[in-house]
Amino acid sequence: MRRLALLPLAVILFAAPTRGDDPKGDDKAAQGTWDLTEGEVAGKKLPPTTITLTIDKGTYTVKAESVDKGTYTLDETKKPKELDIKGTDGPNKGKTILAIYELTGDTMKVCYDLSGKARPKEFKTAPGTQLFLATYMRKKL
Repeated sequence: MRRLALLPLAVILFAAPTRGDDPKGDDKAAQGTWDLTEGEVAGKKLPPTTITLTIDKGTYTVKAESVDKGTYTLDETKKPKELDIKGTDGPNKGKTILAIYELTGDTMKVCYDLSGKARPKEFKTAPGTQLFLATYMRKKL
């Protein structure tokens, strides 16, 4: 269960470089509420769990075993696309998490390095790492 406490930090996403502007591109497409449909940590699939991610103009809120909040920035010009997450409240307060993401319609895939040391290079995890691979589906209202 302790590993699941780390998940909220990883479940975080995108921020527009200029917070006063309306989101554009992928940042605009990512706005809304997302449910985790599949997760893997260090090469092991997560059991079914309820994790909800809300993205709103440069901020995120993750609701899981605890609530995690923060800001994000993304760079959709890189391959793979890059995401930097900064925790402001909750278990990831004061942490920076490096990630990559892929956004296709109502599906978003994110691979996070929960150690904060290096950005993942691909969408997979391996034993002995702190990589977290998450697949989210947009919540329909």
